[in-house]
Amino acid sequence: MILSPETLLKSSRPQIRRGTYFIQTWGCQMNEEDSEQMALYLEGIGFEKAESFVEAQVILLNTCSVRKKPEDKAFSLLGELETLRRGRSDVIIGVCGCMAQARADEIRKRAPHVDFVLGTGDIGQLPSLVEEASQRRKFQKRVELPERKGKIVDDVPQRHLGRSPKLKSFVPIQYGCDKFCTFCIVPTTRGRERSRPTNDIIEEVTMLAQGGTKEVSLLGQTVNSYGKNLVEGRVPFSKLLWMLNDIEGLERIRYMSPYPRDFRSDLIETIRDCPKVMESVHLPIQSGDDAMLKEMHRLYTVDSFLEIVENLRRAIPGVGMTTDVIVGYPGETEEQFENTMRLMEKVRFDGAYMFAYSIRPGTPAGDRKDQIPEGVKKARLAKLIDLQNKITCEINETFLGKVVEVLVEGPSSRNPEVLQGYSRDFRMVHFEGSPDRKGRLANVKVTGSQQYGLRGELV
Repeated sequence: MILSPETLLKSSRPQIRRGTYFIQTWGCQMNEEDSEQMALYLEGIGFEKAESFVEAQVILLNTCSVRKKPEDKAFSLLGELETLRRGRSDVIIGVCGCMAQARADEIRKRAPHVDFVLGTGDIGQLPSLVEEASQRRKFQKRVELPERKGKIVDDVPQRHLGRSPKLKSFVPIQYGCDKFCTFCIVPTTRGRERSRPTNDIIEEVTMLAQGGTKEVSLLGQTVNSYGKNLVEGRVPFSKLLWMLNDIEGLERIRYMSPYPRDFRSDLIETIRDCPKVMESVHLPIQSGDDAMLKEMHRLYTVDSFLEIVENLRRAIPGVGMTTDVIVGYPGETEEQFENTMRLMEKVRFDGAYMFAYSIRPGTPAGDRKDQIPEGVKKARLAKLIDLQNKITCEINETFLGKVVEVLVEGPSSRNPEVLQGYSRDFRMVHFEGSPDRKGRLANVKVTGSQQYGLRGELV
Protein backbone atom coordinates (compact mmCIF):
# COMPACT_ATOMS: atom_id res chain seq x y z
CA MET A 1 0.00 0.00 0.00
CA ILE A 2 1.30 3.47 -0.92
CA LEU A 3 0.93 5.96 1.92
CA SER A 4 0.17 9.62 1.33
CA PRO A 5 2.64 12.25 2.61
CA GLU A 6 0.10 13.26 5.26
CA THR A 7 -0.23 9.65 6.48
CA LEU A 8 3.54 9.29 6.63
CA LEU A 9 3.80 12.41 8.73
CA LYS A 10 1.19 11.25 11.23
CA SER A 11 2.24 7.59 11.43
CA SER A 12 6.01 7.86 11.77
CA ARG A 13 8.74 10.18 12.94
CA PRO A 14 11.96 9.13 11.22
CA GLN A 15 15.10 11.15 11.82
CA ILE A 16 15.91 13.91 9.37
CA ARG A 17 18.83 13.05 7.14
CA ARG A 18 20.92 16.18 6.82
CA GLY A 19 21.87 17.20 3.32
CA THR A 20 18.72 15.73 1.79
CA TYR A 21 15.76 17.22 -0.07
CA PHE A 22 12.25 16.25 -1.15
CA ILE A 23 10.09 18.02 -3.76
CA GLN A 24 6.30 17.62 -3.77
CA THR A 25 4.96 18.53 -7.23
CA TRP A 26 1.46 19.35 -8.40
CA GLY A 27 0.36 20.41 -11.87
CA CYS A 28 1.41 20.16 -15.49
CA GLN A 29 4.46 18.83 -17.31
CA MET A 30 6.07 22.27 -17.07
CA ASN A 31 5.89 21.98 -13.29
CA GLU A 32 7.40 18.50 -13.44
CA GLU A 33 10.27 19.90 -15.48
CA ASP A 34 10.67 22.81 -13.06
CA SER A 35 10.95 20.31 -10.21
CA GLU A 36 13.69 18.51 -12.09
CA GLN A 37 15.51 21.82 -12.42
CA MET A 38 15.14 22.47 -8.69
CA ALA A 39 16.58 19.05 -7.91
CA LEU A 40 19.60 19.76 -10.10
CA TYR A 41 20.30 23.04 -8.32
CA LEU A 42 20.05 21.38 -4.91
CA GLU A 43 22.28 18.50 -5.95
CA GLY A 44 24.74 21.08 -7.25
CA ILE A 45 25.25 22.35 -3.68
CA GLY A 46 25.58 18.88 -2.19
CA PHE A 47 22.05 17.74 -1.39
CA GLU A 48 20.74 14.24 -2.09
CA LYS A 49 17.16 13.14 -2.71
CA ALA A 50 15.26 11.68 0.26
CA GLU A 51 12.68 8.94 -0.14
CA SER A 52 9.97 10.95 1.63
CA PHE A 53 9.55 14.49 2.91
CA VAL A 54 9.35 13.38 6.56
CA GLU A 55 13.07 12.59 6.52
CA ALA A 56 14.27 15.46 4.29
CA GLN A 57 16.09 18.53 5.53
CA VAL A 58 14.85 20.69 2.62
CA ILE A 59 11.18 20.36 1.63
CA LEU A 60 9.93 22.15 -1.48
CA LEU A 61 6.31 22.41 -2.56
CA ASN A 62 6.14 23.06 -6.30
CA THR A 63 2.60 24.33 -6.68
CA CYS A 64 -0.07 24.74 -9.35
CA SER A 65 -2.76 27.45 -9.67
CA VAL A 66 -4.64 26.31 -12.76
CA ARG A 67 -7.44 24.95 -10.55
CA LYS A 68 -8.43 25.35 -6.92
CA LYS A 69 -7.88 21.72 -5.89
CA PRO A 70 -4.05 21.67 -6.12
CA GLU A 71 -3.91 24.96 -4.20
CA ASP A 72 -6.04 23.43 -1.45
CA LYS A 73 -3.69 20.44 -1.32
CA ALA A 74 -0.68 22.72 -0.99
CA PHE A 75 -2.18 24.71 1.89
CA SER A 76 -3.24 21.47 3.58
CA LEU A 77 0.28 20.08 3.40
CA LEU A 78 1.71 23.39 4.66
CA GLY A 79 -0.49 22.97 7.72
CA GLU A 80 0.90 19.49 8.29
CA LEU A 81 4.45 20.80 7.87
CA GLU A 82 3.89 23.32 10.65
CA THR A 83 3.59 20.36 13.01
CA LEU A 84 6.79 18.90 11.59
CA ARG A 85 8.61 22.17 12.06
CA ARG A 86 7.80 22.36 15.78
CA GLY A 87 9.90 19.31 16.57
CA ARG A 88 12.60 19.78 13.93
CA SER A 89 13.88 23.32 13.89
CA ASP A 90 16.49 22.75 11.18
CA VAL A 91 13.95 21.74 8.51
CA ILE A 92 13.82 24.22 5.59
CA ILE A 93 10.48 24.70 3.84
CA GLY A 94 10.05 26.49 0.52
CA VAL A 95 7.00 27.13 -1.64
CA CYS A 96 7.66 27.37 -5.38
CA GLY A 97 5.73 27.43 -8.65
CA CYS A 98 2.57 29.10 -9.84
CA MET A 99 0.83 29.49 -6.47
CA ALA A 100 4.00 31.06 -5.09
CA GLN A 101 3.96 33.45 -8.03
CA ALA A 102 0.31 34.46 -7.63
CA ARG A 103 -0.36 34.18 -3.89
CA ALA A 104 2.94 34.90 -2.12
CA ASP A 105 1.42 37.40 0.31
CA GLU A 106 -1.31 34.96 1.31
CA ILE A 107 1.28 32.23 1.87
CA ARG A 108 3.19 34.65 4.11
CA LYS A 109 0.09 35.20 6.26
CA ARG A 110 -1.21 31.63 6.39
CA ALA A 111 2.11 29.81 6.72
CA PRO A 112 4.71 31.94 8.55
CA HIS A 113 6.77 28.78 9.14
CA VAL A 114 7.72 28.78 5.44
CA ASP A 115 11.32 29.92 4.91
CA PHE A 116 10.99 31.30 1.38
CA VAL A 117 8.63 31.69 -1.55
CA LEU A 118 10.09 31.32 -5.03
CA GLY A 119 8.27 32.32 -8.22
CA THR A 120 8.30 30.59 -11.59
CA GLY A 121 10.99 32.75 -13.18
CA ASP A 122 13.62 32.59 -10.43
CA ILE A 123 14.47 28.91 -9.98
CA GLY A 124 18.16 29.77 -10.39
CA GLN A 125 17.99 31.60 -7.03
CA LEU A 126 17.14 28.39 -5.18
CA PRO A 127 20.68 27.56 -3.97
CA SER A 128 21.19 30.99 -2.40
CA LEU A 129 17.75 30.91 -0.74
CA VAL A 130 18.47 27.49 0.77
CA GLU A 131 21.87 28.67 2.00
CA GLU A 132 20.32 31.77 3.61
CA ALA A 133 17.60 29.72 5.28
CA SER A 134 20.18 27.22 6.51
CA GLN A 135 22.21 29.96 8.17
CA ARG A 136 19.12 31.37 9.89
CA ARG A 137 18.25 27.92 11.18
CA LYS A 138 21.83 27.29 12.33
CA PHE A 139 21.94 30.44 14.43
CA GLN A 140 18.24 30.23 15.38
CA LYS A 141 17.39 33.61 13.98
CA ARG A 142 13.77 34.64 13.65
CA VAL A 143 12.43 33.32 10.38
CA GLU A 144 11.32 35.93 7.86
CA LEU A 145 10.18 35.29 4.34
CA PRO A 146 12.63 36.85 1.87
CA GLU A 147 11.15 39.51 -0.38
CA ARG A 148 11.75 37.27 -3.38
CA LYS A 149 8.23 36.27 -4.11
CA GLY A 150 8.89 35.85 -7.77
CA LYS A 151 8.21 38.89 -9.87
CA ILE A 152 7.31 38.09 -13.45
CA VAL A 153 10.48 38.06 -15.53
CA ASP A 154 10.71 39.23 -19.11
CA ASP A 155 13.54 36.97 -20.21
CA VAL A 156 13.89 33.21 -20.58
CA PRO A 157 14.50 31.56 -17.18
CA GLN A 158 17.97 30.33 -16.41
CA ARG A 159 18.27 26.56 -16.98
CA HIS A 160 20.52 23.91 -15.47
CA LEU A 161 21.55 21.52 -18.25
CA GLY A 162 23.42 19.04 -16.07
CA ARG A 163 20.59 16.56 -15.71
CA SER A 164 21.00 12.85 -16.27
CA PRO A 165 19.22 11.83 -19.49
CA LYS A 166 16.15 9.65 -19.20
CA LEU A 167 14.40 7.52 -21.78
CA LYS A 168 11.79 10.29 -22.13
CA SER A 169 12.51 13.92 -21.28
CA PHE A 170 10.56 17.18 -21.18
CA VAL A 171 12.22 20.16 -22.87
CA PRO A 172 10.64 23.63 -22.50
CA ILE A 173 10.90 25.68 -25.67
CA GLN A 174 8.61 28.54 -24.64
CA TYR A 175 7.50 30.26 -21.43
CA GLY A 176 4.41 32.32 -20.64
CA CYS A 177 1.37 33.07 -22.77
CA ASP A 178 -0.09 35.99 -24.73
CA LYS A 179 -3.61 34.62 -25.31
CA PHE A 180 -5.22 35.83 -22.02
CA CYS A 181 -8.11 33.38 -21.92
CA THR A 182 -10.61 34.66 -19.38
CA PHE A 183 -10.47 31.51 -17.21
CA CYS A 184 -6.68 31.20 -17.13
CA ILE A 185 -4.11 32.50 -14.64
CA VAL A 186 -1.01 31.45 -16.60
CA PRO A 187 -0.12 34.96 -17.91
CA THR A 188 -0.15 36.07 -14.25
CA THR A 189 1.97 33.19 -12.97
CA ARG A 190 4.36 32.71 -15.91
CA GLY A 191 4.32 36.04 -17.73
CA ARG A 192 4.16 36.97 -21.39
CA GLU A 193 5.20 34.57 -24.11
CA ARG A 194 8.98 34.12 -24.56
CA SER A 195 10.69 31.61 -26.84
CA ARG A 196 13.99 29.96 -25.95
CA PRO A 197 16.82 30.51 -28.46
CA THR A 198 16.74 27.78 -31.09
CA ASN A 199 20.39 26.85 -30.64
CA ASP A 200 19.89 26.37 -26.89
CA ILE A 201 17.06 23.92 -27.53
CA ILE A 202 19.06 21.97 -30.10
CA GLU A 203 22.06 21.84 -27.74
CA GLU A 204 19.93 20.52 -24.87
CA VAL A 205 18.16 17.86 -26.96
CA THR A 206 21.49 16.78 -28.48
CA MET A 207 22.99 16.33 -25.00
CA LEU A 208 19.98 14.31 -23.91
CA ALA A 209 20.08 12.09 -27.01
CA GLN A 210 23.80 11.47 -26.57
CA GLY A 211 23.07 10.28 -23.03
CA GLY A 212 20.29 7.89 -24.01
CA THR A 213 17.07 9.90 -24.29
CA LYS A 214 14.93 8.43 -27.06
CA GLU A 215 11.89 10.71 -26.83
CA VAL A 216 11.52 14.39 -26.05
CA SER A 217 8.31 16.27 -25.38
CA LEU A 218 8.57 19.97 -26.22
CA LEU A 219 6.70 22.15 -23.74
CA GLY A 220 4.98 25.51 -24.14
CA GLN A 221 1.63 27.05 -23.26
CA THR A 222 0.96 27.65 -26.96
CA VAL A 223 3.83 25.64 -28.33
CA ASN A 224 3.05 26.09 -32.02
CA SER A 225 3.53 29.86 -31.76
CA TYR A 226 7.18 29.22 -30.92
CA GLY A 227 9.74 31.48 -32.53
CA LYS A 228 7.75 34.58 -33.36
CA ASN A 229 9.55 36.75 -30.78
CA LEU A 230 13.11 35.45 -31.03
CA VAL A 231 15.93 38.01 -30.99
CA GLU A 232 17.77 36.09 -33.70
CA GLY A 233 14.72 36.16 -35.97
CA ARG A 234 11.52 34.17 -36.39
CA VAL A 235 11.86 30.40 -36.45
CA PRO A 236 8.56 28.66 -37.19
CA PHE A 237 7.68 25.74 -34.94
CA SER A 238 7.58 23.40 -37.93
CA LYS A 239 11.17 24.35 -38.80
CA LEU A 240 12.31 23.64 -35.24
CA LEU A 241 10.78 20.15 -35.48
CA TRP A 242 12.73 19.43 -38.66
CA MET A 243 15.94 20.66 -37.02
CA LEU A 244 15.42 18.35 -34.05
CA ASN A 245 14.63 15.48 -36.42
CA ASP A 246 18.29 15.53 -37.53
CA ILE A 247 19.65 14.80 -34.04
CA GLU A 248 21.34 11.41 -33.97
CA GLY A 249 20.03 8.95 -31.39
CA LEU A 250 16.69 10.70 -30.92
CA GLU A 251 13.77 8.46 -31.91
CA ARG A 252 10.61 10.41 -31.15
CA ILE A 253 9.40 14.01 -30.84
CA ARG A 254 6.17 15.05 -29.13
CA TYR A 255 4.91 18.47 -28.04
CA MET A 256 2.16 20.11 -25.98
CA SER A 257 0.01 22.05 -26.23
CA PRO A 258 -0.63 23.74 -29.58
CA TYR A 259 -3.20 26.52 -29.88
CA PRO A 260 -5.94 26.01 -32.51
CA ARG A 261 -5.75 29.44 -34.15
CA ASP A 262 -2.02 29.01 -34.83
CA PHE A 263 -2.30 25.45 -36.18
CA ARG A 264 -1.31 25.98 -39.80
CA SER A 265 -0.71 23.84 -42.87
CA ASP A 266 3.09 23.79 -42.47
CA LEU A 267 2.71 22.03 -39.11
CA ILE A 268 0.27 19.49 -40.54
CA GLU A 269 2.73 18.75 -43.35
CA THR A 270 5.55 18.36 -40.83
CA ILE A 271 3.55 15.87 -38.73
CA ARG A 272 2.85 13.95 -41.94
CA ASP A 273 6.37 13.99 -43.38
CA CYS A 274 8.86 14.34 -40.51
CA PRO A 275 9.88 10.79 -39.45
CA LYS A 276 10.50 11.45 -35.75
CA VAL A 277 7.43 13.63 -35.11
CA MET A 278 4.68 11.42 -33.71
CA GLU A 279 1.25 11.21 -35.32
CA SER A 280 -0.44 12.53 -32.21
CA VAL A 281 -1.97 15.95 -31.56
CA HIS A 282 -3.35 17.38 -28.33
CA LEU A 283 -5.57 20.26 -29.46
CA PRO A 284 -7.60 21.98 -26.69
CA ILE A 285 -11.15 22.91 -27.75
CA GLN A 286 -12.44 23.96 -24.24
CA SER A 287 -16.05 24.35 -25.46
CA GLY A 288 -18.18 23.29 -28.39
CA ASP A 289 -20.21 26.49 -28.45
CA ASP A 290 -19.14 29.62 -30.32
CA ALA A 291 -20.65 32.02 -27.79
CA MET A 292 -18.79 30.25 -24.98
CA LEU A 293 -15.52 30.33 -26.94
CA LYS A 294 -15.97 34.07 -27.41
CA GLU A 295 -16.70 34.55 -23.70
CA MET A 296 -13.53 32.57 -22.92
CA HIS A 297 -11.54 34.76 -25.34
CA ARG A 298 -10.57 31.71 -27.35
CA LEU A 299 -9.53 33.14 -30.69
CA TYR A 300 -11.20 30.58 -32.96
CA THR A 301 -14.66 29.19 -33.72
CA VAL A 302 -16.12 25.70 -33.72
CA ASP A 303 -16.04 25.65 -37.53
CA SER A 304 -12.39 26.74 -37.73
CA PHE A 305 -11.51 24.05 -35.17
CA LEU A 306 -13.36 21.40 -37.15
CA GLU A 307 -11.50 22.49 -40.29
CA ILE A 308 -8.16 21.79 -38.53
CA VAL A 309 -9.43 18.36 -37.48
CA GLU A 310 -10.54 17.58 -41.03
CA ASN A 311 -7.22 18.72 -42.50
CA LEU A 312 -5.25 16.67 -40.00
CA ARG A 313 -7.24 13.49 -40.62
CA ARG A 314 -7.12 13.93 -44.38
CA ALA A 315 -3.34 14.40 -44.38
CA ILE A 316 -2.56 11.85 -41.64
CA PRO A 317 -5.07 9.00 -41.55
CA GLY A 318 -5.16 7.48 -38.08
CA VAL A 319 -3.67 10.51 -36.34
CA GLY A 320 -4.29 10.37 -32.59
CA MET A 321 -6.22 13.35 -31.25
CA THR A 322 -6.90 14.43 -27.68
CA THR A 323 -8.31 17.63 -26.24
CA ASP A 324 -9.15 19.72 -23.16
CA VAL A 325 -12.73 20.63 -22.23
CA ILE A 326 -14.16 22.90 -19.52
CA VAL A 327 -17.79 22.57 -18.45
CA GLY A 328 -19.70 24.94 -16.20
CA TYR A 329 -17.97 28.12 -17.34
CA PRO A 330 -19.86 31.16 -15.94
CA GLY A 331 -23.11 31.67 -17.77
CA GLU A 332 -23.00 28.35 -19.64
CA THR A 333 -26.56 27.31 -20.50
CA GLU A 334 -27.78 23.75 -20.83
CA GLU A 335 -28.01 24.24 -24.60
CA GLN A 336 -24.41 25.44 -24.76
CA PHE A 337 -23.27 22.41 -22.79
CA GLU A 338 -25.20 20.17 -25.17
CA ASN A 339 -23.37 21.86 -28.06
CA THR A 340 -20.13 20.68 -26.45
CA MET A 341 -21.54 17.16 -26.17
CA ARG A 342 -22.50 17.22 -29.86
CA LEU A 343 -19.04 18.40 -30.86
CA MET A 344 -17.41 15.59 -28.86
CA GLU A 345 -19.66 13.07 -30.60
CA LYS A 346 -18.83 14.54 -33.98
CA VAL A 347 -15.05 14.78 -33.60
CA ARG A 348 -14.64 11.55 -31.59
CA PHE A 349 -11.38 12.36 -29.85
CA ASP A 350 -9.22 9.44 -28.76
CA GLY A 351 -9.16 10.91 -25.26
CA ALA A 352 -9.84 14.11 -23.38
CA TYR A 353 -8.87 15.96 -20.21
CA MET A 354 -12.20 17.18 -18.87
CA PHE A 355 -12.73 19.61 -16.00
CA ALA A 356 -15.46 21.48 -14.20
CA TYR A 357 -14.71 25.21 -14.27
CA SER A 358 -12.69 26.33 -11.24
CA ILE A 359 -12.79 29.97 -10.13
CA ARG A 360 -9.39 31.60 -10.42
CA PRO A 361 -9.22 34.86 -8.45
CA GLY A 362 -7.99 37.78 -10.50
CA THR A 363 -9.24 36.42 -13.83
CA PRO A 364 -12.19 37.94 -15.76
CA ALA A 365 -14.20 34.73 -15.46
CA GLY A 366 -13.51 34.50 -11.75
CA ASP A 367 -15.03 37.94 -11.18
CA ARG A 368 -18.30 37.13 -12.93
CA LYS A 369 -21.53 36.95 -10.95
CA ASP A 370 -23.20 34.25 -13.07
CA GLN A 371 -21.22 31.33 -11.67
CA ILE A 372 -22.72 27.89 -12.26
CA PRO A 373 -23.73 25.90 -9.13
CA GLU A 374 -21.25 23.18 -8.18
CA GLY A 375 -23.90 20.48 -8.46
CA VAL A 376 -24.71 21.47 -12.04
CA LYS A 377 -21.01 21.55 -12.98
CA LYS A 378 -20.41 18.10 -11.52
CA ALA A 379 -23.44 16.63 -13.29
CA ARG A 380 -22.35 18.05 -16.64
CA LEU A 381 -18.81 16.81 -16.13
CA ALA A 382 -19.99 13.30 -15.28
CA LYS A 383 -22.15 13.22 -18.40
CA LEU A 384 -19.27 14.37 -20.60
CA ILE A 385 -16.85 11.86 -19.07
CA ASP A 386 -19.29 9.01 -19.68
CA LEU A 387 -19.61 10.01 -23.33
CA GLN A 388 -15.87 10.33 -23.89
CA ASN A 389 -15.10 7.02 -22.13
CA LYS A 390 -17.58 5.28 -24.44
CA ILE A 391 -15.95 6.87 -27.51
CA THR A 392 -12.45 5.98 -26.32
CA CYS A 393 -13.41 2.32 -25.80
CA GLU A 394 -15.02 2.13 -29.23
CA ILE A 395 -11.97 3.61 -30.93
CA ASN A 396 -9.55 1.33 -29.06
CA GLU A 397 -11.55 -1.73 -30.20
CA THR A 398 -10.81 -0.83 -33.84
CA PHE A 399 -7.11 -1.57 -33.20
CA LEU A 400 -7.67 -5.30 -32.66
CA GLY A 401 -5.40 -7.22 -35.04
CA LYS A 402 -3.36 -4.15 -36.01
CA VAL A 403 0.40 -3.80 -35.43
CA VAL A 404 1.60 -0.67 -33.60
CA GLU A 405 5.10 0.65 -32.94
CA VAL A 406 5.86 1.04 -29.22
CA LEU A 407 8.76 2.66 -27.37
CA VAL A 408 9.32 0.18 -24.54
CA GLU A 409 9.44 2.02 -21.21
CA GLY A 410 9.96 -1.06 -19.06
CA PRO A 411 7.84 -3.30 -16.80
CA SER A 412 4.35 -2.25 -15.79
CA SER A 413 4.05 -1.01 -12.21
CA ARG A 414 1.09 -3.35 -11.71
CA ASN A 415 2.67 -6.45 -13.22
CA PRO A 416 6.48 -6.61 -13.55
CA GLU A 417 6.17 -9.49 -16.02
CA VAL A 418 4.38 -7.22 -18.51
CA LEU A 419 6.11 -4.48 -20.48
CA GLN A 420 4.51 -1.17 -21.35
CA GLY A 421 5.01 1.78 -23.66
CA TYR A 422 3.18 4.24 -25.90
CA SER A 423 2.33 3.84 -29.56
CA ARG A 424 3.13 6.62 -32.00
CA ASP A 425 -0.44 7.93 -31.69
CA PHE A 426 -0.11 7.97 -27.86
CA ARG A 427 -1.94 4.86 -26.72
CA MET A 428 -0.60 2.91 -23.77
CA VAL A 429 0.21 -0.66 -24.83
CA HIS A 430 0.92 -3.63 -22.52
CA PHE A 431 2.56 -6.85 -23.71
CA GLU A 432 4.76 -9.67 -22.48
CA GLY A 433 8.47 -9.46 -23.14
CA SER A 434 11.97 -9.44 -21.70
CA PRO A 435 12.94 -6.41 -19.54
CA ASP A 436 16.08 -5.95 -21.66
CA ARG A 437 13.84 -4.49 -24.37
CA LYS A 438 13.54 -1.27 -22.35
CA GLY A 439 14.48 1.75 -24.43
CA ARG A 440 13.97 -0.02 -27.74
CA LEU A 441 11.25 0.26 -30.36
CA ALA A 442 9.03 -2.80 -30.73
CA ASN A 443 6.21 -3.84 -33.04
CA VAL A 444 3.22 -5.14 -31.11
CA LYS A 445 0.14 -6.85 -32.52
CA VAL A 446 -2.99 -5.72 -30.65
CA THR A 447 -4.96 -8.59 -29.13
CA GLY A 448 -7.16 -6.70 -26.67
CA SER A 449 -8.40 -3.24 -25.78
CA GLN A 450 -9.79 -1.34 -22.82
CA GLN A 451 -10.54 2.26 -21.90
CA TYR A 452 -6.99 3.09 -20.88
CA GLY A 453 -5.11 1.42 -23.71
CA LEU A 454 -4.28 -1.72 -25.63
CA ARG A 455 -2.92 -5.21 -24.95
CA GLY A 456 -0.84 -7.12 -27.42
CA GLU A 457 1.98 -9.47 -28.25
CA LEU A 458 5.40 -8.89 -29.77
CA VAL A 459 5.64 -9.46 -33.50
